Amino acid sequence: MTKDLLLAIDNGTQSVRALVYDLQGNLVARKQVVIEPYFAAQPGWAEQDPDYFWRMLCQACQGLWAEDAAGKLRERIAGLALTTQRGTVINVDAAGRPLRPAIIWLDQRRTEGLPSVGGLWGAAFRLSGMSGTVAYLQAEAEANWIRTHQPEVWRATHKYLFLSGYLIHRLTGRFVDSVGSQVGYVPFDYKKLRWSSARDWKWQAVPMSPSLLPELIPPASRLGEISAAAAEATGLPAGLPLIAAAADKACEVIGSGSLAPHVGCLSYGTTATFNTTHQRYVEIIPLIPPYPAAVPDAYSLEVQIYRGYWMVSWFKQQFGHPEQAAADELGVPVEALFDQLVSQAPPGSQGLILQPYWSPGIKTPGPEARGAVIGFGDVHTRSHLYRAIIEGLAYALREGKERSERRSGVPVTELRVSGGGSQSDAAMQITADVFGLPAARPHLYETSGLGAAIDAAVGLGLHPDFATAVQAMTRLGQVFEPDAQRVRIYEELYQQVYRQMYRRLKPLYERIQAIKPAN
Repeated sequence: MTKDLLLAIDNGTQSVRALVYDLQGNLVARKQVVIEPYFAAQPGWAEQDPDYFWRMLCQACQGLWAEDAAGKLRERIAGLALTTQRGTVINVDAAGRPLRPAIIWLDQRRTEGLPSVGGLWGAAFRLSGMSGTVAYLQAEAEANWIRTHQPEVWRATHKYLFLSGYLIHRLTGRFVDSVGSQVGYVPFDYKKLRWSSARDWKWQAVPMSPSLLPELIPPASRLGEISAAAAEATGLPAGLPLIAAAADKACEVIGSGSLAPHVGCLSYGTTATFNTTHQRYVEIIPLIPPYPAAVPDAYSLEVQIYRGYWMVSWFKQQFGHPEQAAADELGVPVEALFDQLVSQAPPGSQGLILQPYWSPGIKTPGPEARGAVIGFGDVHTRSHLYRAIIEGLAYALREGKERSERRSGVPVTELRVSGGGSQSDAAMQITADVFGLPAARPHLYETSGLGAAIDAAVGLGLHPDFATAVQAMTRLGQVFEPDAQRVRIYEELYQQVYRQMYRRLKPLYERIQAIKPAN
């Protein structure tokens, strides 16, 4: 039987999905398993049993075969690729057994009081005013917390892995990972796309032996084959090749068709991002590197709004009960009623402006940042606030686009929008109007899985290169054109109000931080 299908496994924050694509980028089969994102042993912590992720991956794969009435799906799969949530870390012993719960990327614990980076690097950071940024990175590093607070776990650690590396070991028995999955606080050289050299300051900032880290394989190269044990657990054929992909955001970028630097990819997910793919290394913010792309020797320039579309979920939980009840009664998707709620407020929300800094940043915004809403008046309702949330996220991502353009010198002329928020027509139209550019949905929703499948297609030689694979497997869905009148309103609010907010509110954020009111 012809092996003409590709399997992508996408382990996100909310679910694990086993996705089968053909070589034209059509989704042939899908099995989703909803997961519990984390548990919190203490406030601010976010952890999960690593074996839980493996069991859910197995359940998703087995679900594919169970729903294949013809029984031919498995035989047609040429290979698979894996993409996962970023920044989730796992300590394992020599057999690959976890030594403690995984620390999830949403975890907020910090390690204060660590020794500063010294020597010439330390002097350089002091002279450049970057010492605070380096100290912030040190405090955020999960490895520093484990080494400080659980030294017995650190001493017993054979490998320190991202979730991708852990699952690859479960699938193949090898301690390897994709270059494209290295997004987190580890001594990785983001410019040379390899582990840092011995003289790099990162080994001081996050001290560890290089032997703790896995072998790195470029995207579209072979990581290994499915082992007999993994085949029994997942139902995958033993010996099936596993091809290196990348982290979920990087896969989402190429899965949306954003392969050239003039095409911007917005992701409206738990973390909202703006990404472009470049062959040249560019730091949008000094010392904050671009991440590895899902394409070898390329970079994904990214601006993050941490927990971006979380605010939409928060609004729905806190204020969306009427829409939820009406949707249940009418038997319609609740998202359609929230789009109606947006339409009840005019563009610009009658002067209600929201700054979506729900969680602190490293540099822009800084660690003192908080969210803000200004312009309240007696005309404002739930609909105004909901619209202002979506508009505020679009403003913030537009600001990121402009920063990226200034640093890279490449204007962005096309937009692709992925993630859960992209399914809202209202959010898509607001995006087009705030950016003043057409905003297009990709032809299917599962873009991170599709990006992983593109890596597999190129790695297996089913498409000769990435340009060919992206052209064959991605295409535009619905396109939302900007409206000239709304563009004018948003342009004035963005330039004259939104862009002034952070600078003017920053001193107040710093005072809040100094006073330290109870959480």
